Amino acid sequence: MRFLKLLFVLIIALVGAAFAVMNAEAVNLNYYFGTVELSLSIVLVAAVIVGALLGAMAGFGGMVSLRHENRRLKREGKLASQEINSLRAIPIIDK
Repeated sequence: MRFLKLLFVLIIALVGAAFAVMNAEAVNLNYYFGTVELSLSIVLVAAVIVGALLGAMAGFGGMVSLRHENRRLKREGKLASQEINSLRAIPIIDK
């Protein structure tokens, strides 16, 4: 498994290096405070990283609520299991 992970990382690195070589031309990046000249590959990689971070932040809220619900359901399940065990321990009285 470790070999497959290493192979995957190497393939991604090679694709990234090829991408950087093919997109080496300079572009002007205009932002609120000024302008800077960067290579196109750096601008595109930065845009992908910012998008991934924004996506992770958007998914974090949903993950937190699901963890909270999971804890609540585990607590309810434990209480229900305790109640079932206590009901099983009650002797049956026939009249």
